[in-house]
Amino acid sequence: MKSTAFFFLLTWAIAAKAQTPAPVNFTADQDHKYMMTQLGIKTLRNGPSGDESAPNHANYDEALANPYPDLPDALTLKNGKKVTTAEMWWKQRRPEIVEDMEREVYGRIPANVPKVTWTVKITDKERVGFYPVIAKQLIGHVDNTAYPLINVNIEMTLTLPANAKGPVPVLMMFGRSALPAPAQPPAADVEKINAALKELLLKEHPEFKTTFEQYPAYNPIAEQSPFGPGGFPVMKGDPPTATQLIANGWGYVLIDPSSIQADNGEGLTKGIIGLVNKGQPRKPEDWGALRAWSWGAARALDYLETERAVDSRHVGIEGVSRYGKAALVTLAFEQRFAMGLIGSSGEGGAKLHRRNFGEAVESLTGGEYYWMAGNFMKYGASDAVFGAKTAKDLPVDAHELIALCAPRFTFISYGVPEQGDAKWLDQQGSYMATVAAGSVFKLLGAKDLGVSNDYKTEKMPPVNTGPLDGELAWRQHDGGHTDAPNVKYFIAWANKLMHYGKEGSGK
Repeated sequence: MKSTAFFFLLTWAIAAKAQTPAPVNFTADQDHKYMMTQLGIKTLRNGPSGDESAPNHANYDEALANPYPDLPDALTLKNGKKVTTAEMWWKQRRPEIVEDMEREVYGRIPANVPKVTWTVKITDKERVGFYPVIAKQLIGHVDNTAYPLINVNIEMTLTLPANAKGPVPVLMMFGRSALPAPAQPPAADVEKINAALKELLLKEHPEFKTTFEQYPAYNPIAEQSPFGPGGFPVMKGDPPTATQLIANGWGYVLIDPSSIQADNGEGLTKGIIGLVNKGQPRKPEDWGALRAWSWGAARALDYLETERAVDSRHVGIEGVSRYGKAALVTLAFEQRFAMGLIGSSGEGGAKLHRRNFGEAVESLTGGEYYWMAGNFMKYGASDAVFGAKTAKDLPVDAHELIALCAPRFTFISYGVPEQGDAKWLDQQGSYMATVAAGSVFKLLGAKDLGVSNDYKTEKMPPVNTGPLDGELAWRQHDGGHTDAPNVKYFIAWANKLMHYGKEGSGK
């Protein structure tokens, strides 16, 4: 009887293993070539170099920057009919743009993505600057029962002002999940811990006796001061973003993109993309890392909707550079986010694909292809079964990605090349996209930049000026590759639109 049961279990285990293929371990180059094979691409054009002395350097001549000057009209249906009402936008045109964006640019989120269960790992009373806060470190475990060989745990930290009189708005930021200032034991307890540590160290390492005698005031654990060296506040320029948010009555979230999906090509058979695909390579319409990160942000928002101290109607998303791209994608596709601060996002973000200036479509069909859907590679092909395609052949462009955010609060932020926000990012092309997106904001009853929507003629505003009067905003600060100099303007702008102050929630 026992041998029969053993044989049955062994047979079941072998069958189960056969139904659970091991993850494919491609290198990024192997994965890239596999996608090219699926698409029938023989050769891709090389992307431009950011080195201006290189033979294939990126173009920075405005006279050559607009080879395909005409953008798809965000307010014209595919059948040529003009969109004249909000209802036509929501029911007809927006779904057309979403379909094209998903199929050709960012990829589709699969219907069978597993459920995420959130667990509070740590709750701590801390301080951000002078301000008391409640900080929670959370783990979002993705159900992997369908494919146990891949484990995905989303890492997130939520920090809220301790003295808020009601639910507060929250800015979710892509970055490493970390507690702001873990609370320390009282001084008397730290003294006891240090004494015990010294005693243990001397038992294991008697040679430390001379050191401890020479430095009698030394302690293995130093007392932590929230005010920096000497116990005094350290202030240079604007306070850190976290301090500004808490000081203005906001909360914030740090969500770690790498805990959702790796920022590389070899990770595409792992992370959430790999989990859903059971460790197998992507198909051409499958989601890339930008969409995966945005999915993770949406799952974090699911959790925030259960937090009574969070005003879940006013949660924003923020990111810089590649995470600026992810933040814009998140705001565009996930309509529960009320606002976004989109920092220096460049190609794949707010920059027009059709612009030949700095970073190009070919930059994201080559080395950083994994951010995008596989289908996006087609637009960098010089030799393929379908011929050659360029940015001109894309059915959509960045202005329509920004338009998908309408009428919610959308703040496009850049710095200046002189301080390190490289020309590569094409600030002008991003401004043109923002201008062109404004027509959709106006159709939906929101205010845009307050200029015409003629992206071919409108000039970028001077550095350190608005416009910040509408739900669509633009500001180029005089700093580098960061959105930190714009944070205080973003908070004031969003507070005004939310009718929010330190003493209460938005209306």
